[in-house]
Parts: sequence; structure tokens; C-alpha cells
Amino acid sequence: MKIKILFVLLSVIILSSFNGDKPAYQIYDSKGIQSSYDKLLKDAKEADIILFGESHDNPICHWLQLELTKDLYETAKNNLILGAEMFEADDQIALNEYMRGKMSDKTLKDEVKLWSNFKTDYKPLLDFAKTNHLYFVAANIPRRYANLVYNKGLEQLDSIDFEAKKWICPLPMKYDCDLKCYKEIFESAGGHGGVNLPKSQAVKDATMAYFILKNWTKGKTFIHYNGSYHSNYHQGIEWYLKQDEPNLKVFTISSTEQEAIDTLAKASSGLADYIICTPELMTKTQ
Repeated sequence: MKIKILFVLLSVIILSSFNGDKPAYQIYDSKGIQSSYDKLLKDAKEADIILFGESHDNPICHWLQLELTKDLYETAKNNLILGAEMFEADDQIALNEYMRGKMSDKTLKDEVKLWSNFKTDYKPLLDFAKTNHLYFVAANIPRRYANLVYNKGLEQLDSIDFEAKKWICPLPMKYDCDLKCYKEIFESAGGHGGVNLPKSQAVKDATMAYFILKNWTKGKTFIHYNGSYHSNYHQGIEWYLKQDEPNLKVFTISSTEQEAIDTLAKASSGLADYIICTPELMTKTQ
């Protein structure tokens, strides 16, 4: 009898401790219903292109990016291609040399425009690709050209050097100022930067889409890491992908932060196929 009572008390204590857990993240589907990593992975495996929209300084996003990449590799093997916003297209040759073991970590740091959180957040992805002989695409437009668009407009890209144009999307590029993603950028800036601000974002999206498609072929799986605003609402990069390949199976992940994560805020529903929700007080990586 005493043993049974002790067992019941221990069970209550254990269950109480579980109820007191503080989860690091919660995954939701596009409708805001709680989901799971297993469901996310299952759907990701069916996609041609996966756009993993991160919060740049969120450690949970970066951990899940690596875990998802590893799990996709278990099925796709050498049919998996990686790419990222965090590497600019004119650094592709240097990136290739690093991946082939012809460049040290120090030389990579000296030669490539690396983000401040590269070592903790993006180097693990790069090294996973290197270890498994996977191609890694430097997908983003060189920042100087995005800045040129911001300062002087899209038409200024026509005047850059012919050789430089191979590092950006083909010109002239399509642009729809009525897309929600670009209207939000314009409105959130309070008009600062004028109409060129969303255009400078669009040229990044168009260039990333261009290099994704340039390196993807049917039967391959391409996982691309980017800020969530580049693929939210199935716009941005996805909109440009679909301009050239309307039947492409694009799978999107977004990220958001809230004070409590047990229910997804209504404003975040529909951001992507799956939304990773983390506590807003989560430690930052930069």
C-alpha cells in the first residue's frame, strides 16, 4: 500500500514538473494550428524548393535549419542543394574553393563577405555541405548593387559593367509594387527611402530566385536559407520563382517571436506553410 502511495506521489511530482516546462519553440501550420517537426519534415520532403525563412539572430531557427538539412539529406543524399541569402553571388568562386578544401577558414574570412554571426549560425551549414560534398549556392545580389537600387533606382543597374551583371538577375526584372511584402516594407519605413526601398528588396528576391533556379533541376531538392521577410506570404523569392516555373513545388517556413508561444498570433497565420514560434526573450546570436 505504501509503495502504491509513493508511486502516485512520484507520478504527481513528475507530471507537475512537465507542466512547468518552458518550451523553446512551437511549430504551427499555415492556419495557426499547432503542428510538429515530423509533419514539417514530411511535407518538406515533397518539395522542389524549400525556403527556410529565419529570424537572423534566433538560435532556434539556426538549430532547426541544420537539423532539417540533415534529415533531408537522409533521403535526398546528393540530390540535395543548399543556398543562402547570407552569401553574395560574386563570392561563389571563393565559396567553391573553400568547399573543395582549397581554402582555410582564415582565408575564407578574408576573402568572403561573411555575416557577423557566420561562425555560430552559417558555418555549420556550410561545413555539413562540405563534409557531404553538396553544392552550396551564394544566392544574393552583391550588396553594392542593392544599395545602388536603394539610392538611385532600378534603372541604374543597366549602367553597371557587363561582367558585373552576371551576379544579378537578368534585366529588366519584373516588379509588382502591390505585393503585400513590398507594401509592408514601404509602410513600415514611413516612406523613408521612397519607392526605391521596396525595389532594393525586390532585386534581392529576384536575384535569389534566379540563382536558385539556375542551380536546381527536376528531381533535386533545394533548401534555401533567408530572412523570413524574403518569403513570407508566399511572395518575395517564391513570387519570382513562380514567374519562371509556375508548377514548381515551393515549401515555405517562417519564423516569429511572441511573449507566449502556446497560441499563434492571428497576424502570423498564413505567413508560410509552417511557422516556427519562439519566445521573444530567446537569447540572440548577434
